[in-house]
Amino acid sequence: MTKKPWDAQLAYWLIRPLKDSWVNPNHLTTVRLVTGLLATAALAVGSADWVNIGAGLFVLSNFLDHTDGELARLSGKSSKWGHQYDLASDAIIHILLFVGIGYGLMNSKLGSWALLMGLVSGVSVACIFHWRNEMEQQLGKDATHQPNFAGFDIEDVLYLFPVVTLLHGLVPLVILATIGAPIFAIWVFWQFRLLPQPEQQ
Repeated sequence: MTKKPWDAQLAYWLIRPLKDSWVNPNHLTTVRLVTGLLATAALAVGSADWVNIGAGLFVLSNFLDHTDGELARLSGKSSKWGHQYDLASDAIIHILLFVGIGYGLMNSKLGSWALLMGLVSGVSVACIFHWRNEMEQQLGKDATHQPNFAGFDIEDVLYLFPVVTLLHGLVPLVILATIGAPIFAIWVFWQFRLLPQPEQQ
């Protein structure tokens, strides 16, 4: 059995006291969404202090993403709507993250290109989320499961985002995202197209 990631284990222990409370998973998803939106707004300001605050808020939002699922499993309050709400929140935050970064970098050497690059990255991320969701709907959650090594998922690299902002690395980050996100989106679309299509009645 694949070991549960460390952040998910921490989330589990933190939300255990909420198991029989009035708090439901959708409340935690909303807190995660609001925190993520505040992060993107801070990144859009563009100044060094606000960028670092935004990076910290994004890391918090990314961690909170584990809490709703853990509470749903603990309390038996899982729902299809809640799952879709969680997926939509993930997509919104990651899309706006790049748009916010691009807007905040418009005063950098990238100029107005920064916003366009952020939009390209964000739209690519939106496509990735959409096609991965479609794959999950057809084949189950295991079909989109990320590799896990020593308790860390690939996506845990997002916790290093504050290091990027502290080292003033947003310009190379958005350049790499503008190149890499569309390529990854094409790869996910190719995977999606290879799935067996349901027979028409």
